[in-house]
Amino acid sequence: QVQLVESGGGLVQPGGSLRLSCAASGMILNIIGMGWYRQTPGKEREVVATITKGGITSYVDSVKGRFTISRDGANTVYLQMLSLKPEDTAVYYCNAADPRRNYWGQGTQVIVSS
Repeated sequence: QVQLVESGGGLVQPGGSLRLSCAASGMILNIIGMGWYRQTPGKEREVVATITKGGITSYVDSVKGRFTISRDGANTVYLQMLSLKPEDTAVYYCNAADPRRNYWGQGTQVIVSS
């Protein structure tokens, strides 16, 4: 089992920045990849950014050049978000995958509004 705890969400004005953090605990040595997803009411959860155990990253087109995913050791992943837009408003979820299943955090709310 892996437990994930997110932090760092909040209210920010358009053009502002936030950094989300996700701390993993438990069977973290089995994790093969981690990522950030987001969801708004009435829509499916969508992938924002992912990072493999080897450090390979990927991003959804809408955040390329603005968001950066990174890892600190085996148990913490960050999402640095710059130049935030109102359409980035969502609940952001941390994800971790091992060979058997996906794990999810409880989510952290990001609101981009003036």
